[in-house]
Amino acid sequence: MGEGGRRPDEGNTWSALSLAWELGYTIAVPIVVFALGGRWLDRRFDTSPWLLLTGIFISIPISTAIIYIKMMKIINK
Repeated sequence: MGEGGRRPDEGNTWSALSLAWELGYTIAVPIVVFALGGRWLDRRFDTSPWLLLTGIFISIPISTAIIYIKMMKIINK
């Protein structure tokens, strides 16, 4: 047992799970926000499904950029 009654590798497990959740939200939130925004605009302008798809496609590079920035911070620690 390590410090605090935990196994030494337990901290790494929680750190990895935390990173996985954070990356999951980083991907999901922009997609949901832009998809819902596109859906709302589609209903408003009767352009279904084009603005929904546009919102999804816009969210992909945004999520990618955010993940890249987060990974660079982790790598450079």
